[in-house]
Amino acid sequence: MNRTKGFTLIELLVVIAIIGILSSIVLASLNTARGKGANAAVKSNLTNIRAQAEIVYDSVSPNSYATVCSDATVARAVTAAGTAGGGTGVCNNNASAWAASAPLKVQEGTFLHWCVDSTGASKGEVGAVAGTVCP
Repeated sequence: MNRTKGFTLIELLVVIAIIGILSSIVLASLNTARGKGANAAVKSNLTNIRAQAEIVYDSVSPNSYATVCSDATVARAVTAAGTAGGGTGVCNNNASAWAASAPLKVQEGTFLHWCVDSTGASKGEVGAVAGTVCP
């Protein structure tokens, strides 16, 4: 009997199917990791605002948060956070307080936005900040 060595068509198709299934699982995991990385960028950009806001507060006489959101460094950080989250960042301030928020790229629990404020709060929120304190 003259048999050649090699794989049958069925064996090759099974291997290709297994590789396809494994690659789809890996791609799904990469998308989740990419979204979480974007959320980390949003949080980092907003957290960095806190230090700059204190610099602005100390540079004004009498001390005030009234110009925090119009400061170029703070405005860039809010814009960068909004861009990382796929939306627009928001900054609100008055003489005694400030708050900033940006959308998260991937929903975390029930939270769609990340908020930081002058009281030291840094937390997830359902919506964008409307006042000068994270709700």
